[in-house]
Amino acid sequence: MERALPQSSSGFGDSPRRSLYPDAEPFASGWLGTGGPHEIYFEECGAKRGKPAVILHGGPGGAINPTMRRFHDPARWRMMLFDQRGCGKSRPNASLDDNTTWALIDDIERLREKVGVEKWSVFGGSWGSTLALAYAITHPDRVESLVLRGVFLLTQRELRWFYQDGASMMFPDAWARFLEPIPPEERGDLMGAYHRRLTHPSRAVQSKAAAAWSQWEGDTISIRGPEARPSKFNEVDFAVAFARIECHYFVNGGFFGEDGWILKNIDRIKDIPGWIVQGRFDVVTPLESAWALKSAWPKAQFDIVWDAGHASTEPGIIDGLVRATDRALSA
Repeated sequence: MERALPQSSSGFGDSPRRSLYPDAEPFASGWLGTGGPHEIYFEECGAKRGKPAVILHGGPGGAINPTMRRFHDPARWRMMLFDQRGCGKSRPNASLDDNTTWALIDDIERLREKVGVEKWSVFGGSWGSTLALAYAITHPDRVESLVLRGVFLLTQRELRWFYQDGASMMFPDAWARFLEPIPPEERGDLMGAYHRRLTHPSRAVQSKAAAAWSQWEGDTISIRGPEARPSKFNEVDFAVAFARIECHYFVNGGFFGEDGWILKNIDRIKDIPGWIVQGRFDVVTPLESAWALKSAWPKAQFDIVWDAGHASTEPGIIDGLVRATDRALSA
């Protein structure tokens, strides 16, 4: 007889599972200047007098979308979202100029000052968790709480797992498609090979590489299979921006001064409340990183979702994140 798996190891994902909140249309939006070539698109939604939260999208190279507004109670949270440099509606699209982790941290601070917030909760998944942690370490006095999903510490070990040797063993069919644009003699450094193509002056060369790069992530993002792949991955402009920016960050080690920078500086956030929601079968950002983060940050609560992978839209991940943002209201 088949036995049902528990939903979580921590217990804050008790039955019945929660679903997303209703969508909250933005009550304000616009572009934020950076003092350089970039203009950052941002939105505010939810309750104008609610508890403030900034919501960080993944990638690097992704973009905000309406679903990201639905993990917080719109009657109690004031949500701020923005497209990171080169992403979504931010301008110029797909630009790598002055596009680093530290520049994005400066943009978060610009947005905080523009909307008149002293402290806020920071919510992010995948690369959004990386950026959230880097921001909190840099500006701990501005962070009231952290809600993280699919923890990614942007270490060489994680990058090698997903882009060189590791996840390939679990998805050999998808991996074959990822290898196809790269000649055998260049496959010893796949990120480097892709970076050369994604920064090539020919748009056609960029597009072919971007399609394969994006498909690899889309094929592995969920235990529900390729049908869970975000539809935007099939759009050429989105795929090029996503792949170019993501590869740019990864070949540069996230622009951190040393490998493992986040855990080496984690003491700076040791007193900040946090919630970590992690899929047991996450292949894109494996559980090891979330486990290491929790071990180094005892104040954080940890929810392992037993029937989920990486995608934020899997039912168990939705449940864990909605419960976490509800609890963060009292942080």
